Amino acid sequence: MRNAIAILCFHLAAPAAWRANWAWGLPLIVLTVVLHVLGLGFINKKVAGVFGHMTERRYPMLVFAVVMGATTLLATILHATEAGIWAAAYQFTGALPDFKMAMLYSLNAITTYGHESLLLENRWQLMGAIEALNGCLLFGLSTAFLFGVIHKIWLLGGVSKIDQ
Repeated sequence: MRNAIAILCFHLAAPAAWRANWAWGLPLIVLTVVLHVLGLGFINKKVAGVFGHMTERRYPMLVFAVVMGATTLLATILHATEAGIWAAAYQFTGALPDFKMAMLYSLNAITTYGHESLLLENRWQLMGAIEALNGCLLFGLSTAFLFGVIHKIWLLGGVSKIDQ
């Protein structure tokens, strides 16, 4: 109950600009996480198809390297697409003047790199922090997924053949 009261007080005391940041940020988090999970599911199906016959492959180390490289590339494309969705939101809201700057800012925020000196319009600055939160979730999902792919190969016996 105390948590509900604290959330309600935060919401009522939050400046109007913060409400707009949350109103944009939360649906973007949900959208990008759902997109990410669906994308990882698609990648997983393709990886499972290739590694389903891992023990029959002649050069399992080469297959492992190519498939892991392709998996990593596809996961990176997913992250770039999600950063692009945030960039489009920044441009649509007028937080940044053009898509190039919005994409650069978004990649900085979603990776929590934050090195570039780009700043959002004052009323949209909380949205950058919300995107960084989203990035933590997305990169956590990708890390767990890549670990799972490697673990799956291990269980299929691919790693023992790779060692040979």
